Amino acid sequence: MIKDLFHKNRPTYSLEVFPPKKDTDVSVIYDALDEFKALHPSFISVTYGAGGNTAENTFAIASYIQNQCGIEALTHLTCAAIPDKLFLTNFLTNLYRNGIHNLLALRGDQPLWMSDEQFAARYYEHASDLVKDVREAYPFSVAGACYPEIHQEAAGLDEDIANLKIKVEEGVDFLITQLFYDNETFYHFLDKVRGVGIEVPVLPGLMPITSFGQVKNIVGLSGTKIPKELAEAIEKYKDNPADLKKASLAYTKKQMEDLLSHGVDGIHLYSMNKVEIAKAVYE
Repeated sequence: MIKDLFHKNRPTYSLEVFPPKKDTDVSVIYDALDEFKALHPSFISVTYGAGGNTAENTFAIASYIQNQCGIEALTHLTCAAIPDKLFLTNFLTNLYRNGIHNLLALRGDQPLWMSDEQFAARYYEHASDLVKDVREAYPFSVAGACYPEIHQEAAGLDEDIANLKIKVEEGVDFLITQLFYDNETFYHFLDKVRGVGIEVPVLPGLMPITSFGQVKNIVGLSGTKIPKELAEAIEKYKDNPADLKKASLAYTKKQMEDLLSHGVDGIHLYSMNKVEIAKAVYE
């Protein structure tokens, strides 16, 4: 299980992939996984479609990672996707019996098809509630998400970290951060986290910017800030995709080297199913 990988006195290196959208060729992700395997990642996480619209693909991909590639698979599960405890138990049983023993418990965003009333009345309100029931069902290695730049719905960092502590106390083994580009923000967050007694490994999440159009989505969805050095590179190369990708990868490399020099528990790469990105960072 993934929780056992943090006692090797060396940082982990992990990747995140997502199931292809409906009506697209699913073989593409399996071809990518065969190439990711050559990078020997510590684990690969698989996202869960909002409201479960790619749930079957998520399970199939996680099973392939675990049982065909021989790499620990981390399956995402969001609160919004779970109508009741029986659904959760059946889902967990299916995972566990197929050798998938790692789960990332998330509250998740409101699916587009779900009304405000439905989302407000969801069975599991918070990821911490979900963690508790997962723990009671099977001995999974459970991961949680955290936000160095504060969850967008939290009143402030202290409230956010207080909620994070509740989640960890319910049984989270390690944490993966939302993507960020300013390491100092991460270090400040980590100091605060350790200060309240959260001792589990915290993996910084990194995502190189590969196109100018991606920037708006990243800032809009996560609220992350873009430091001056990276913002200037994006502006300089916004009309030259190849050079923008090169400059962004150089920034990620620099960011990663600094994190590793500070003794982080590992690096989690939001690889967006792109093999060339994962290879460049791995090298």
